[in-house]
Amino acid sequence: MPTHIEIPYTPRPLQASLHNKLTKHRWGVIVCHRRFGKTVMAVNHLLREAILCTRPSPRFSYLAPTYRQAKAVAWDYLKQFSSKIPDVRFHETELRADLPNGARINLLGAENPDSLRGIYLDGCIMDEVADMPESVFPEIIRPALSDRKGFAYFVGTPRGHNAFFDLYEQAETNKEWFSVVYKASETNIVELDELEAAQAMMTEDQYNQEFECSWVANVPGSIYGKYLEEAMEDKRITKVPYDHSLKVDTYWDLGIGDSTAIWFAQNDGRAINVIDYYENRNEGLPHYVDVLQRKKYLYGDHIAPHDIEVRELGSGKSRREVAYDLGLDFRVAPKLPLEDGIHAAQMLIPRCWFDSERCKLGLDALRHYHRAYNERTRSFRNSPVHDFSSHAADAFRYLAVGLKERSNWNQPMPRSASSNYNPFTHTGEL
Repeated sequence: MPTHIEIPYTPRPLQASLHNKLTKHRWGVIVCHRRFGKTVMAVNHLLREAILCTRPSPRFSYLAPTYRQAKAVAWDYLKQFSSKIPDVRFHETELRADLPNGARINLLGAENPDSLRGIYLDGCIMDEVADMPESVFPEIIRPALSDRKGFAYFVGTPRGHNAFFDLYEQAETNKEWFSVVYKASETNIVELDELEAAQAMMTEDQYNQEFECSWVANVPGSIYGKYLEEAMEDKRITKVPYDHSLKVDTYWDLGIGDSTAIWFAQNDGRAINVIDYYENRNEGLPHYVDVLQRKKYLYGDHIAPHDIEVRELGSGKSRREVAYDLGLDFRVAPKLPLEDGIHAAQMLIPRCWFDSERCKLGLDALRHYHRAYNERTRSFRNSPVHDFSSHAADAFRYLAVGLKERSNWNQPMPRSASSNYNPFTHTGEL
């Protein structure tokens, strides 16, 4: 191997900074807009690592969603930038470059994950991860890196909340990972007049996804999506610890044959720390009392919607009374029109910090919560779609309404019922 090799590649300032940061991290997530130059960057980073690698028989791979894409997008770049290396050999049928130090760089497709089993890797860059089967990294690539302790970098443009989004969330909260987002409006790589022309020819969602790296753009009519995206950009979706000095209030959407959703939040007077979320279905109130007990929080108020007062035909008791008999004293959230509640929730999110792990299920639901599109009128309907996301969204709305109108709480449950049940001494299985 020659002592000095010069690759004919001059990275842009952003790319140069990116190369430097990647060398310091084993794992990285790069979210970038169209025409950022991610493929050129990826190929040259692999070349650099392959040239400098001192392990025996190094193996590096560029992985695209399909083999055809790998060939069409990256093969010419690999030949172009490695052609100056003395004694480099190209294998056209295998999309492989063999370097004089024994290193190999392969271009691979992810459309048939089983065909990738058995390989080992010192490093891999996965391009357009959002378009790959979710199993590719955890089942194939991650094991292939293990014995060599190789690196993996994930590159692409968002496609909603899929495996690529999960990787980005992990990178945002794990110090061992690197993450970065490059928006076209910030990089100055694509000229302004071209961005304006593209914006005029694309829908707002299309433009925001492809050029502004929006994670929620492909959820048309999303009610809370942009607010949660801002929370993510502000690093307010992160690890939020439980503060033992503050009480935890819970906010419920109660279902019978449907899901029950519960948000757990602490109010420190400035911010609302949303530390936990729980959801289940086809379970009675004793189950949820056990859940609260097992979480071992210091509880404050438990807030439920007004329909908790409705009496059931069988027992003649309201669910509020049943809960009280179990040791759980609910307060009733102020009753507001749906749109007022949604607006209150939208205004609350900028004050919230969400625990990314414990609240993941609830946050996914909030991002999905949306209004249906009316093709005839080319407009979104007023009423949100009722689906899996509704329960988390309703419970969060009660959180917002409750905080907004705290002084208007209904009086506590009259202490006429008697019970020996104590949810904080009771033991039971979830």
